[in-house]
Amino acid sequence: MSRPIQIKKHPFPSLLYLEWTLLAITALIAVIPPPLRRFRPKPPELSICNTFPDWSVCSILPDMSIYSLIIFALMGLILPNNNRTTKVIYTASEILLILIIGLFGERFARLFPFLYIILVTRSCLIFNLPGRLFITSLSFTLFLLTTQLKYQLFNFQSSPQAQERFRFFSLNWSLVFGLSLVFVLLMMNAVLSERHSREKLAIANEKLREYAMRIENQATLQERNRIAREIHDSLGHSLTALNLQLETALKLWQSNPGKAEIFLATAKELGSKALKDVRQSVSTMRSNPLQEQSLERAIAILSEDFHRSNGILPIYKINLEYALPPEINSAIYRITQESLTNISKYAYATEVKLELATTKGNLQLIIQDNGRGFDLKQNTTGFGLHSMRDRTLALGGDFNINSAPGSGCKITVNIPLTRL
Repeated sequence: MSRPIQIKKHPFPSLLYLEWTLLAITALIAVIPPPLRRFRPKPPELSICNTFPDWSVCSILPDMSIYSLIIFALMGLILPNNNRTTKVIYTASEILLILIIGLFGERFARLFPFLYIILVTRSCLIFNLPGRLFITSLSFTLFLLTTQLKYQLFNFQSSPQAQERFRFFSLNWSLVFGLSLVFVLLMMNAVLSERHSREKLAIANEKLREYAMRIENQATLQERNRIAREIHDSLGHSLTALNLQLETALKLWQSNPGKAEIFLATAKELGSKALKDVRQSVSTMRSNPLQEQSLERAIAILSEDFHRSNGILPIYKINLEYALPPEINSAIYRITQESLTNISKYAYATEVKLELATTKGNLQLIIQDNGRGFDLKQNTTGFGLHSMRDRTLALGGDFNINSAPGSGCKITVNIPLTRL
């Protein structure tokens, strides 16, 4: 099966235009008579019909050459598809048409080698590399055979000196033609390879875009689940306890106002805690926490917030030799934020240390507390730890936790850096 070529959708429209230009030049050469030569007689046209004019078939061969050229030109508008047999028949038909034009075309025969160039160009769009090499070699071989046949025909009607000139001309023309075929083959292979690379790159970019969208959707879903769990575990618990305290205070307000006041004070504390949890969740959901501020300043703000909430001022030391990429800044900020949140909720620590430094192409973050710790075999599946580990691994880094019941916790993050 074959398909018609749509010029606007042709993969290489410039090649199609070049093919039409060569065919137009060939047709013009056939129409325009050769220039008159003043000092030497006009050489005969090198065709079989001029050598054997008595052939009865020679009266129709010139018309056959014109029709062959037209058919060859029209074949360029249709390329065979994946069917190998169709490709072979298509190419064999092209070769047959070129031989008819070259052997019997008289004036067409002057430029018939250009048709082989068109043949090689088309074969590059049809076959793989082995097929292209075969067609190129076959084209050069047929050109040599055709030239040799014309040389033998020329011997019947020329002097020895003219034969020697024709032999020299044929040798040089064969060399130029062979180099032209090699150049066309190399150019087409380069163009096709570049086009194939662009297609593979486009496919890879599309897959990467789809993968990024899936990762983004998954990260969004995980963040929603985390926020929902935080609301359920912290805010939901605080509001439930607050409601119970208020109900008890209402019941005791008439009979025991003093005790009711105690329940109201407890309710107020629960309300304050719920408000703090809401603010913390909103802070966590900010899309760009480092906007218009450095990583050092952002960590300092986290430490101040931790101090206000827990009465403990973290001891932090930051030593960055050069600016970090935005994605690393954001990851370090989120890991630090999540670590301080976990310490605030579960550690019951009295001392927190934070170290951030760049050393020998590596960024190291250490967050350590002296809290109650936990068993690594039982408490390493929480969303907070999972999120910190994922952020580190996404940057090609290492995430380690050292903890034991009663011995505090130490989180170490190492991220490789590429200095620009």
